[in-house]
Amino acid sequence: MTNNKVVINLALFGRTQSGKSSAGNILLGSTDFHSHFAPCSVTQECSLGRSCHLHGFMRRAGQEIILQVQVLDTPGYPHSNLSMQHVKQQVKAALKHHFGQEGLHLALLVQRADVPFCGQEASYPIQLIQELLGDAWKNHTAVLFTHAEKMEEAGFKENEYLCQASDTLLCLLTSIQHRCIFQYKKGNSINEQRMKILEKTTEFIKDNNFQVLTFK
Repeated sequence: MTNNKVVINLALFGRTQSGKSSAGNILLGSTDFHSHFAPCSVTQECSLGRSCHLHGFMRRAGQEIILQVQVLDTPGYPHSNLSMQHVKQQVKAALKHHFGQEGLHLALLVQRADVPFCGQEASYPIQLIQELLGDAWKNHTAVLFTHAEKMEEAGFKENEYLCQASDTLLCLLTSIQHRCIFQYKKGNSINEQRMKILEKTTEFIKDNNFQVLTFK
């Protein structure tokens, strides 16, 4: 972070087909990450994407701050081709390589709003985050709900949806100070989606005083 430029570092975690790569592309305002429907896991390895400089997004002491976003996309788990140990080793190495010194501001646990968050499969990404981020994971994690338009189509408002969520999800949200973001595709342009997600993301990071996790 310099006087007139802020770089925020994000990492995406979640189950296979949760929409991680698509969410990463929205955050970057690009198509850096390979994303499409498939009957198997699409993301096979970690990949870092960098956004262009975003002007006019933030101000500090009356001065415009230039924002740049760096996003690490990771393979989901359970994975159709990779073992849990392979995914963990790969993500650990990528975190050290890309954010070892600069640090990670926020891990985004990507979860489809139209898929129940329960059972063993739901716990895998949380376990991965806890193991890789250490004891401070709760201060550096937020949940990003993709496909939130499905929730809206079913007649749920965000607070109603969360009130009826599984105990597993409610426990997780309590642990991370209820940091969550809903991504709506229907009726919103890519840029509108991006701005809304970035506003919430930077709000969480500001509330945490821009603290980062470093990896050795």
